[in-house]
Amino acid sequence: MNTRDTFLLEFRGQAIGSVTTDSSSEESFQNEVLRPILKLQNDLFIAAFNSYIEKNKVEFTAKTMEAKLAVIDNALQKDVKFRNTLRGAVIGLFTTDEYSIYAENDSNINKRMMSMLAERLKSQIQLFDN
Repeated sequence: MNTRDTFLLEFRGQAIGSVTTDSSSEESFQNEVLRPILKLQNDLFIAAFNSYIEKNKVEFTAKTMEAKLAVIDNALQKDVKFRNTLRGAVIGLFTTDEYSIYAENDSNINKRMMSMLAERLKSQIQLFDN
């Protein structure tokens, strides 16, 4: 294993969630790779979404809770540039082996990644009310 991969694995930390022999390969990837990266990059995601709100002149604080949640969903589903920026912040922390797994199943992994990221942003929605 090269130095970059070793560094990334140590830097990210342990798997989050249970990984058993019964876990599917996608579930294992989610818990061993995606969850630790999303946790590590959380502050960056918060800053990126705050920047998104500001750049797009979204009156976030004036919206109802439902409307705020819809803004998050729309940003991740319809703004391709924003979604790809966030996706790159995750993929950039993959090891080369993890990237190979990702490349084989990118569609399903992208769905999981964006779903988890949306839930992460929604669970911290109070951070966007400034």
